[in-house]
Amino acid sequence: MARAGADNRRLNFKGTPLEQDSFSEADSISAGVEPTEADVLDEQAEQRHCSVPAPLHGWRIDRALAQLVPEFSRSYLQQVLAEGGVRWRGQPCHKASVKVAVGDLIDVVLRPTAQARAFVPQPMALAVVFEDAHLLVLDKPAGLVVHPAAGHWSGTLLNGLLAHHEGAGLLPRAGIVHRLDKDTSGLMVVAKSRTAMDALVRAIAAREVNRQYLALAHGAWRGADTRNLQGFIGRDPHNRLRMALVGEGSGKPAQTDLLRLDGHDLATLVACKLHTGRTHQIRVHLASIGHPLVGDVIYGGRAAWGLQRQGLHASFLQFTHPVSGVALSFWSDPPADMQHALAQGGLRYNPPPAGRGLIA
Repeated sequence: MARAGADNRRLNFKGTPLEQDSFSEADSISAGVEPTEADVLDEQAEQRHCSVPAPLHGWRIDRALAQLVPEFSRSYLQQVLAEGGVRWRGQPCHKASVKVAVGDLIDVVLRPTAQARAFVPQPMALAVVFEDAHLLVLDKPAGLVVHPAAGHWSGTLLNGLLAHHEGAGLLPRAGIVHRLDKDTSGLMVVAKSRTAMDALVRAIAAREVNRQYLALAHGAWRGADTRNLQGFIGRDPHNRLRMALVGEGSGKPAQTDLLRLDGHDLATLVACKLHTGRTHQIRVHLASIGHPLVGDVIYGGRAAWGLQRQGLHASFLQFTHPVSGVALSFWSDPPADMQHALAQGGLRYNPPPAGRGLIA
C-alpha cells in the first residue's frame, strides 16, 4: 500500500500518427459481430502494386521487393512472402528465391508488425498513488513491463498509459521518464504534459529526484552499516544479457548509497538510494559486493522463502512538482510476495515517518 505526502492517437505501422482509425470497433459491435485481431490487421493493411524495372531483371523476388518497398527490411518481406501476402504475375507467391523479369507485376499486402502495433492503447488497472493534470505517480506491480521491447510488444505500462489519458499519445514514451525492471515493483513518476516531462527529465539528470529501494539480498553483511558504491556500469562483455562494472571507457558512472536495515548469516535487508539510474544498477552493485538479490538468477541470486522474482522494491520517491513547485513525497510498502519472504526469512523493516526515506 502506497502513501503520499503533500487526444489518444494511434500509430500506423510506418510510425506516423493516425488522426482517425480506419476501423471502427463501434460499427462492428453495433452489427452484433465482435472484431477480431485479424479483422483489425486487415483494415490496417496497405496494398502496394509494383512493376519490376529493368535494373531488377533476374533478381530474386525478396531482393527485388526490398528495392521496391525500401522502408521495410528484407527479412520482413520474406515473412510476408511466406505468409501469402505476395502475388506475382497474378498468382500467389511463397518462395523468396523466385526470379523476376522486367515488367512483372507484384502485389504486396503489408500488415503492421508486432513492433509497430506496440504503441496502441490497452486499458489496464493502474495503481495510482497521485495524479493531477501534469503528472502521475504509480505503484507498479512486479511482472509488468514498462516499455515495449522484443518479446513484450503489448500489455506494457506504456500501453496502459495510452489508454489512461488522452495526452499520453502526444508525449515521447507516453510520458515515461524513468523505468523499473519487469520484476521490480514499486513507485514510478510519469509525466502527463510536455512541460512536466521536460522538467522531470532535467530533475532526474540533476539528481534532484530522491529514489530509494528496499532490497532483499543473500549473505551476511560485513563492515559498516552504510556504504557508498561508485563505478562504471556497462554491458557485460562476456554475457550480453547482463550489465557489469566495467572500465571508465566502457560504461557510465553509477553511484548507490546503501544502508543495512536488518540481517543474519543467510540474508540482509538493505535500503538503497540511487544517485544515478543505470540499467540494473542496484542489482549489479549489490552482486559486486557479494550480496546478489534473492531471486535474481541473472546476477547470482536464487529463489528463497517463496520469492521467485528479484527482491527489489521501489519504496520511496521524493521530488518537487515540476509545475506547482510543491514538494512531494511518497512511500510504498513492499507487496505481499516480498513481505512474505521477509517474514519467512526472519527479517523486518520499519517504515520511516511520513515524507521521509530510509536514507537521509
